[in-house]
Amino acid sequence: MSTDQRTLLSGEAAASVPAWFPSWAREFAEQFYAGTSCLFVFHGNVHDLVRQSNKEPVVYGRLDEFLAIQLFADWDLVIRYDLSNGPDVCAGSDRDRRDKMIALLSNRIGEFKTWPRDPDAFLSLLDHLIQRNLMEEDPAKQLRIAVVFDHAQYLTPSSDLAQLTGPLGARLVRLLSWAQDPKIKSFSIAFCLLSDQLSEVNERLVGSPHVATLNVPMPTGDDRRGFADWFDGRDGKLGNLTNFTPEQLAELTSGLNLVSLERLLALAERSHIKLDSASLKKLKKGLIERQARGLVEFVEPVQTLDDFVGNDGVKQRLVDDAALLEKGRLDASPMGYLICGPVGTGKTYLAECFAGSVGVPCVKLRNFRSKYVGETEGNLEQLLTVLRAMGPVVIVIDEADAALGTREGGGDSGTSSRVFSMIASQMGDTRYRGMLIWMLLTSRPDLLPIDLKRQGRAEVHLPLFNPRDDGEVNFMFKVMAKKNKFQLDPAVLPEGLSKRGYSGADIESIVLSAKRLALTKGRDQVSGEDVTQAIDDFVPSAQGLEKEKQELAAVLECTSMSFLPADWKERLSHPDARAKAQERMAAIRKLIEE
Repeated sequence: MSTDQRTLLSGEAAASVPAWFPSWAREFAEQFYAGTSCLFVFHGNVHDLVRQSNKEPVVYGRLDEFLAIQLFADWDLVIRYDLSNGPDVCAGSDRDRRDKMIALLSNRIGEFKTWPRDPDAFLSLLDHLIQRNLMEEDPAKQLRIAVVFDHAQYLTPSSDLAQLTGPLGARLVRLLSWAQDPKIKSFSIAFCLLSDQLSEVNERLVGSPHVATLNVPMPTGDDRRGFADWFDGRDGKLGNLTNFTPEQLAELTSGLNLVSLERLLALAERSHIKLDSASLKKLKKGLIERQARGLVEFVEPVQTLDDFVGNDGVKQRLVDDAALLEKGRLDASPMGYLICGPVGTGKTYLAECFAGSVGVPCVKLRNFRSKYVGETEGNLEQLLTVLRAMGPVVIVIDEADAALGTREGGGDSGTSSRVFSMIASQMGDTRYRGMLIWMLLTSRPDLLPIDLKRQGRAEVHLPLFNPRDDGEVNFMFKVMAKKNKFQLDPAVLPEGLSKRGYSGADIESIVLSAKRLALTKGRDQVSGEDVTQAIDDFVPSAQGLEKEKQELAAVLECTSMSFLPADWKERLSHPDARAKAQERMAAIRKLIEE
């Protein structure tokens, strides 16, 4: 096909893409027929099930099969290649079309069965086929050729320039030369590379202006409902597997791809045990953790904000936000929270109480960093893909000042700065307001980059403090005893405990010591004598200056006076109070350094 012919057909071909096609397929058609690119990198959810047709009976299959029977339905050759299986033709279940492709290849290149599995030898032979096709003067003999490279990250992996002097560099140069060749762009020749994570494909290929990248997103609620309808329509078995309707199942399985949803239903089918809320929650948790490659940890809090003690202004803000989320008012939800305060003030506990009150999944990010080039960014990319599909979800990042890196991260080939950029970009994406609720926890908010603390990201800064009076201290003793599964009457506590400056962690340590004393004496019940002995024996941390610095940092980060205790409100009411607090913090920092 000549350039003029392709241009003539471009608008018609792109416009004829069926409405039921996924968005990425329509985008591919628009870019390919416009002649902007002939090499495409499909990334994201590329190994999920894809609806293969809009006719009955509906069939689900692989993405490369969808390309062969839909986007390249009338093309002469569709070749699939991966490092394990080598080359093969792809025609779906159409045996006649498959036989025609093999015959055509045998006529042009030689016996198809003799095609090499070695990637470099295969690419060389493929280049020979393409060049012969470009030199064909008879339009009737010009072939329309599509090549699908599955698991392309193993063909052209991300690597340093020094590693690109051998076969890996030769593959990369060949792919780039195809992408840049105006003759190839003028013919119906397309190269499709499939990779779960874009960051694992060589950045010189992905970054080329001649290469197009297309994201294959996780399935939407409508996609999951359509799959559940299809599963039910095959033999009416869905009602035997679960009491949920397809609509309910689609909503309850947010975050799962269709492969995981099929696995979930298959497990119920084989075990002959119907999916109920408890079993669905457990299975979904395991499947999502596998999709996220074990890089998230689900937190299942049993406590709510009713169990949180002290810091009344902070607590009231979170109670109000939880109520808005329950009403579905995501537009009024903050993008994220920064929870700061001295060590032991209950930052993690507060995040878990909030998650328990809003009734949405809560996850903690595990260490997604890797020593291998590009793998850290790939891990984070996979995490964010799963989290976006799960929403609404509370994402807790403990020790955020150390976990998230900085824009100026050095000494690691720029990995920290790229991680920072990816997280900052996601946190600031207002399309996910109320869907991804970020909670950054740190005792050193002054070390957290200002980019993450600004309005539109972690915009609500909640400071936490140690209990300020005997009432708060006594109530915290009671709550900590309940948390550790025994009853404690605050009346047995001595007076004046608030003057000792106990943190929540200190109080829990005392409670556990009292429980241990009772058990060593052969008693299940904790007595007042056990508590008194534990209090007298406890020695708090001597890091007074460090704790004062952390409290000052929390006060200076606070975004609302209503979050502060009465003593700090009074101190900050004086002129130049904030400046004096900053001076005191700088002085403490200097003393500690010395």
